[in-house]
Amino acid sequence: MSAHHADTPRTESVWDYPRPPRIEPDARHVVVRHAGAVLADSRRCLRVLETSHPPVFYVPRADVRTDLLRASANRSVCEWKGTATYWTLGPRPGLPPVPDIAWSYETPSPSYAPIAGHLAFRADRVEACTVDGEPVRAQPGGFYGGWITHEITGPFKGEPGSRGW
Repeated sequence: MSAHHADTPRTESVWDYPRPPRIEPDARHVVVRHAGAVLADSRRCLRVLETSHPPVFYVPRADVRTDLLRASANRSVCEWKGTATYWTLGPRPGLPPVPDIAWSYETPSPSYAPIAGHLAFRADRVEACTVDGEPVRAQPGGFYGGWITHEITGPFKGEPGSRGW
């Protein structure tokens, strides 16, 4: 695993990513903001790269405002990583809760142990997610949580017509 450095120009096709997914460290500056709060701020993320999916950024719990989150009752199972726990933002005074804004693998399968306790945020449920200041686009489809930045090319799982991939 080699860390990505911001001064390295690159283009990545999601079709070059492996299956099963690979984990790699990413030292770029990741920030997640919603309703006036910085929910995450890190230069120590892990990216999970999987064929046909934009990267998912997992933020170390120490770099997340976990005091603003509470575990939801929802769970899902990934064939590779195991059972995901979902996290709801709030409620906070004057603001409604945002259900399942993030997820984590508290006890992932052994091959994915590095992401244990890290949180990944849904870009489509927050005001802004940035990577080195660049706003990310959410992976389409409403279920997946990949982040699309300028260097990531598709087509992406979740787009119209991709259901059978």
